[in-house]
Amino acid sequence: MDNHGCPNGLREAEIDAVAMAVTVIVVNTMGDMESSSPDMLMRLRQRRALLQSVAEAPDSAATCEAVVQLCAALSSGIFPRETPWWWIRRPTGGTWEDLRLRDDATGEYYRQKLHMSTAMFTQIVAACAACMEKKVTHYRMSLPVEQLIAFALYKWASGETYESGMSAFGIDRATGLQAVRDVTSALLQAYPDAIKWPVGRRRAQILRAFREKGFPNCCDAIGCTQIYIDKPAGAPSENYYDRKQKFSVQAYVVVDLDLRILDVHVGYRGSVHDVRVLHNSQLWRRAESGELFDTTLENLPHGVVTRGYLLGDNGYPVACPWIVQPYGGIEQGADEERLDTRQKVARGCVESYITARSLNAGFALKV
Repeated sequence: MDNHGCPNGLREAEIDAVAMAVTVIVVNTMGDMESSSPDMLMRLRQRRALLQSVAEAPDSAATCEAVVQLCAALSSGIFPRETPWWWIRRPTGGTWEDLRLRDDATGEYYRQKLHMSTAMFTQIVAACAACMEKKVTHYRMSLPVEQLIAFALYKWASGETYESGMSAFGIDRATGLQAVRDVTSALLQAYPDAIKWPVGRRRAQILRAFREKGFPNCCDAIGCTQIYIDKPAGAPSENYYDRKQKFSVQAYVVVDLDLRILDVHVGYRGSVHDVRVLHNSQLWRRAESGELFDTTLENLPHGVVTRGYLLGDNGYPVACPWIVQPYGGIEQGADEERLDTRQKVARGCVESYITARSLNAGFALKV
C-alpha cells in the first residue's frame, strides 16, 4: 500500500507509531535539566526539529533516516544520558573505589556518601592539599590526599565506626585516626573564616529577615543538642550520661535563617548543663564584652532598648539580656501566646538545622 506515491512507503498508522515511540524516548531522556541557559534552549530547538522530521517523514527510507539522526543526536550529547539506578551495584573494591569512578552516577554517589557535590569535594582537596601532603620515604609510600580527605568526610557524614569506614577505604586503624586529625587541622588552616559572625551586608540581610518575622534587631538563633557517643573506655559513665539517659557530649550552635552556622561550641560531657556550656564558651565572653551585639540601638515596646540578641529556648538563663526566650507556661495571655508562637517560628531555623544533622549524620560518634 502506498499513501505517498512510493511503492515501499509506510502506512499512516505505522508512521504515527514510529513517531510516538521516538517521542517517548526523547521525553524519557530529557531529565531534570534547567531550560533557562542558552545552551539548553539551543538543545530544545534541536529536539523539536528532530521530532518534526520524524513525524513528517513521507516513507520508510525517510523515517529510518530521521531515526538514525535522532540516535546520532543522542550519542553526541543533545539529549542527556539517564543516570543509572544504584540498585545495580558496580563491582568495585569499596566506597573509595566507587568514589574514584567517573560516570553519570558519580555526582549522586558523592552526595549520598559525603553529603556534598563532586565540585565541592574537588575544591576542598585543592584547598587542603598543601597541608596534607606527606613526603615519600624509603620506608613508606604516602596515600593519596584525596583518599584521606574522602575518608574523613565520609566518617563525619555517616557517623559510622572507624572499623567500618577503614574497611570501606582500605586503610588501617592508625592511618584512619591520623587522617581524621590531619584533615581537621588542614580544614582549619584552609578555611579559618568559614564559621564567623556576620558583618556588613550579610548582617543587614539577617537583621532585616528577623525583623520581618517580628523580631527587630535579632541577630540569630541558638540551640543546644547532644551528640551521642559510645562510652569512652576507662571514663566514669556518669560523666557522659545525659538527662535522656544516653552517653553524649554537649554542643550548641548558632545559625541564621538560611541555616548557616555562625558559631559552634562542642566537647562538654553529656552530664554538664546547657548553662554551664554557654558560660564557658567564647560566645558568652564576646557577648558580655559587647563585641558581638553592636548594632544601632532599637527601642522595643515596654521600654526595652537593645543592640542585638539571639532567640533561644527556656534552657538558658532568664537574666541573660541577649537571649530572648518564650514565656512558656500553661496559662498565657493573648500577647504572651502571640509572642511565643512567633518566637517558635523564627527560632525554627536552629531546630531545623539540628534535626537535619541528626537525620543525615545520625549525630552518633565513636570516641
